[in-house]
Amino acid sequence: MADFGAMFGAERVETFLGIPACEDMGTISGGIAVLGVPCATAYPAVGAYCAVGPQAIRDAVQMYSANLHSMNFDLGGPIFPDGHVTAVDCGDLPYDAADSAGNRARISDAVGTILDRGAVPVVIGGDDSVPIPLFEAFAGRGKFTVLQIDAHIDWRDEVDGERMGLSSTMRRASEMDHIGRIIQVGQRGLGSARPEDWQAAVAYGVEFVSGQGVHLGGIGRVLDLIEPGADVLVAFDCDALDPAIMPGVIGRTPGGLEYWQLVGLLQGVAAKARIAAFDVVEFMPERDIDGIGALTAAQVLVNAIGLIARQQGSR
Repeated sequence: MADFGAMFGAERVETFLGIPACEDMGTISGGIAVLGVPCATAYPAVGAYCAVGPQAIRDAVQMYSANLHSMNFDLGGPIFPDGHVTAVDCGDLPYDAADSAGNRARISDAVGTILDRGAVPVVIGGDDSVPIPLFEAFAGRGKFTVLQIDAHIDWRDEVDGERMGLSSTMRRASEMDHIGRIIQVGQRGLGSARPEDWQAAVAYGVEFVSGQGVHLGGIGRVLDLIEPGADVLVAFDCDALDPAIMPGVIGRTPGGLEYWQLVGLLQGVAAKARIAAFDVVEFMPERDIDGIGALTAAQVLVNAIGLIARQQGSR
């Protein structure tokens, strides 16, 4: 197959878009830290079911490795607006499919180090439970709003006896003292949530804007819920997007968000509040079609990184 990336100068790189590698997170000095997290919570029936997701997403933008300083028309300029790359890629955390508690501890410790070094974590998952230890790392660092963009609400207390797994992310977040407002966007169709799970979320005070709500009312309904100046933890599950552009997920469901709705949502949040963390989870390469989903996830990450870089440059 013709390598058009090579024609424009792209080379094989090991990091996301060829940004500098960081082998020691203790040396980070501000900026953005990209971190691959293949697995937080594995299940006996499916194992570490999204473990190859981070590498597949990095691979999807290989052909653009020579274009880091080119125009990005989603962002209105280069990814890093002043030409100085203010992000590093810390590679993938090791994991043990037989030790989920150990995996989660490593994630929380790594994100804690990134925060201690004054950087914003951008996490490439990995399974759906990755946000739990990510959120835990923010304890004692202020009050945070969670914006979850997902087809499912993740308010199960447990699944097969596991309370820290794929369908419990938002319930666990609600139990953290440093998490305040929770806004959940994009839910649709059938999932594991039962009526009592929905009722628990409503009782907590979750603000919901369904997938249909976004299509009918636009992203403004979501942005109106973001408090100006808030510190926002953005948790993006790939199944929030329509399977036409994101086929590589566990359960494809029609009616998901469109690319521009998601990008516009991120841009609107960045204009109104601070993105304190961004994560993407549940990308399954074996379910993808012709790399469409991997490329979409990578472009969403590019937008998130570019928006965070612009926020940092304006401070």
